[in-house]
Amino acid sequence: MERPTEMHLFAIKRILRYLKGTANYGILYKKEKEVKLTGWSDSDYAGDVDDRKSTSGYVFMIGESAIAWSSKKQHIVTLSTTEAEYVAATSCSCQGIWLRRILHHPNEEQKKATIIKCDNSSSIKLTKNPVMHGRCKHIDVRFHFLRDLTRDGIMEVKHYHSQDQLADIMTKPLKLEALCKIRDELGIVED
Repeated sequence: MERPTEMHLFAIKRILRYLKGTANYGILYKKEKEVKLTGWSDSDYAGDVDDRKSTSGYVFMIGESAIAWSSKKQHIVTLSTTEAEYVAATSCSCQGIWLRRILHHPNEEQKKATIIKCDNSSSIKLTKNPVMHGRCKHIDVRFHFLRDLTRDGIMEVKHYHSQDQLADIMTKPLKLEALCKIRDELGIVED
């Protein structure tokens, strides 16, 4: 906003063209037998070319439909893809805790751990194995909250292949084919 360039104008026009072309899309919610909350977490390592901060993204689904999503720049500069994914997964788990509490009120309590699907196996190991602390002692203590949630069986972080990562839509520019695939998997349909 302070000093827009041609590149910014191009990005705005692209967003507006996308919005115009998808104005008749929406999320279809179907009645589910079991209300099971599932999260998808992703980040782009050092994606901002100005300050090298990463973007965290997550999507939460119940059944085949998205119910919560976010794309947000991380407040810290991470030193590795593992750390960026770990910070994103922690942010995702905080949202997951809030959603679990909301689901508790209409008697849809999540009895099992909420699964968070992540495409970085090193960050998943970091949630389960405190022995790796030598490699991550520089990570702020607040991000180790995820470790406690995993240990207590509230959250479970599982590996999911990068090409099937639904949270990519929140962190990366996608080709049309990948965008349409993820859009369909999120339960977004045309009227």
